[in-house]
Amino acid sequence: MKRLTLTVTLFLSVISIPKLFAQENNNTNTSTPTSTASTTRAQNIFIELGGQGLTFTANYDSRFFNKRDGLGGRAGIGYFSVDGDKVTTVPLSLNYLLGKDGKYFELGLGASYISTSGHAEVLFNKNESNVIGTMSFFYRVQPEDSGFAFRIGLSPVFSRDFFLPYYGGLSLGYTF
Repeated sequence: MKRLTLTVTLFLSVISIPKLFAQENNNTNTSTPTSTASTTRAQNIFIELGGQGLTFTANYDSRFFNKRDGLGGRAGIGYFSVDGDKVTTVPLSLNYLLGKDGKYFELGLGASYISTSGHAEVLFNKNESNVIGTMSFFYRVQPEDSGFAFRIGLSPVFSRDFFLPYYGGLSLGYTF
């Protein structure tokens, strides 16, 4: 129960961080055009196979400041079921994008809550819940304005009992 409470708290923290850094723009000069890409923070919705969610997940990712790169966070939820074996995951992480012109390298660190039932054994015993650490080293294509987004890379996973350095992931989504 403590792990679920920690996971929910981390999720709510990731969602609320952008509001902490939000600033109101009181500039009333409307004669100077501004680029949408330079004044709005990048937000993404995507599905991911593997990666920090370990299975198949739906995710939301956003930058914390009004720019397309820099510090951001993501939250997601995944579910996988085969022959009565069920795995639910909730990945949460902070990440940093390095790059420009819609092509970025993503570095991230987070945690994923995993719950299994049935005979499924995913990194630990069946019918158990656990929180594991995750990292992300991804190449990300994210348009400057909006459109199709793509991510591919490595997502090492770890706990006090194991370390899997070559776990990978693939994401397809939309940037707005």
